[in-house]
Amino acid sequence: MTKLIFAFLMLCIVTPTFPTDLPTKKFIDLAAVKTMVAGAEAEAKKREVSVTIVIVDESGNLLFLQKGDTASLNTITWAQKKARHAAFYRSPSKDAADNIKKGNVEALAFPEYFPNQGGLPIQVDGKTLGAIACSGAKSEIDEAISQAGIDALLKK
Repeated sequence: MTKLIFAFLMLCIVTPTFPTDLPTKKFIDLAAVKTMVAGAEAEAKKREVSVTIVIVDESGNLLFLQKGDTASLNTITWAQKKARHAAFYRSPSKDAADNIKKGNVEALAFPEYFPNQGGLPIQVDGKTLGAIACSGAKSEIDEAISQAGIDALLKK
């Protein structure tokens, strides 16, 4: 009986675990950040606006921040708030603005809730990997610049 137990234990120890057994998770790497920034910068240049661009991971942690040369200082905070909202709630920050316009002001107490258009979730295969946001132009233009960044990523 002890030989059988010993053989079983040895089999458990010797049996390798392969990395393919582990779950895989997509994430925003540096190449993806650079691609999105290039797309957003091109759109901002085309529209002749200076904006702050922010990219965060799915938890709202800052991955990239770039303030446009003539963008005001407050755009740094606003872009981060828009991006965090989009990542946390997995929806455009415009949805929060629309929600407040409908009278749902208690939503302002939600963590990282920011009702201003310009932040978009970065979604791949149905999963939110993070968010991108811009601030410094009209809100609709901020969102269009953010969308150009996502479009550049998804074309690749």
